[in-house]
Order: sequence, then structure tokens, then C-alpha cells
Amino acid sequence: MTFPDEFDPDDNYTDDAEAAEVDNDAGVEVLVWQLLLAINPGDEDAALQQFGAFQEALGGGDPEEADVVALLRDVTDWKSGFHVEETETGTLIDCLTQLAARFNLDIDWDVEDPTDEAFLAGTTASELLETAYDQLRLDGYTLWTWETGSDAFAGWMTLTSDNEAVRVLAPALGIDARPAGR
Repeated sequence: MTFPDEFDPDDNYTDDAEAAEVDNDAGVEVLVWQLLLAINPGDEDAALQQFGAFQEALGGGDPEEADVVALLRDVTDWKSGFHVEETETGTLIDCLTQLAARFNLDIDWDVEDPTDEAFLAGTTASELLETAYDQLRLDGYTLWTWETGSDAFAGWMTLTSDNEAVRVLAPALGIDARPAGR
């Protein structure tokens, strides 16, 4: 496994948000590593495991030629990210609840039983994402979604202090990311 040489554990683009730019010479793997650190706040081991899975999925191929978005989706799904069909509101609740639990957070879905069929039938994935976004912001986290090109929703959670890093890294990797529900 190769490890990005430019990694600095004390610099996740949080010190100088105004001047945050992507180094045009930075390779895809360096950008992926930095994004994985942002979406696994305080859990470098998880980021390292996902980075290893990303490299393994590349199979020695050129990362510049790979479908980075699909690879990231696959290596982070249900670990530090989610990819759920728009109609699967129960699955979305389960996944977001699990992601929040990684950081000892609870999402209040404004209902006694979020798995209740009547509740699930009367809500949309967009409404759930907005509720989760609002709840997580109270605890200093941001829920992100990114364009999937389909009817599915995908995204990650980061510390709010890493928002600028996501705004810089995601487009550099070809990912159209935005805060959920916005």
C-alpha cells in the first residue's frame, strides 16, 4: 500500500479557509486521502482502511483514468458514507442513524418510531436529509450530499470545521457535493 507523502495530520485545510486551493500537482490519491480524512473525523484508522480499499480497487491502474466517484462510493458506503435510492426512506434513516452513531450522536426524526410504515410513506428522502442536516449541525457536523446522476442520494458527514476542505476537495475529484437539504 502506498501512503500519500504530502499527508500532514495537523492540516486538513482548517487553518486558512480563505486561501484553500487544490495543489494542481497533487495526485488523485492525495486528494482521495484528504477527503477520506475529512469524512472520517478523528478516525484515521477507518480512513486508512478505506484508502487501502480504494487502492486495491484501482488494481494498480492509473487513478487519473479511474471512476473515482464510483470507487469512493463503494469503499465508503455504510462506513463513512451513504448511497441510497430515493424511495428507500427506511434505509436512509438506518444509514444516517448508523453514521451519526459513529460519533455518539442521535438524530431526532421528530417521530416516536422512525421505522413506522405510515411515517415512512408520508416523508421524502429530501425531508429526511434536511432533518438530519439540521440535527447534526447542532453538534458541529455537516451532512453532505453529492450528485449521483440517478434517483439515488449519496453523501457523507464531516465536522463543520472541515466544510471548506470538502468544498475544495470534492470538485477537484469530480464530485458535486453540497450540504444536505440545501
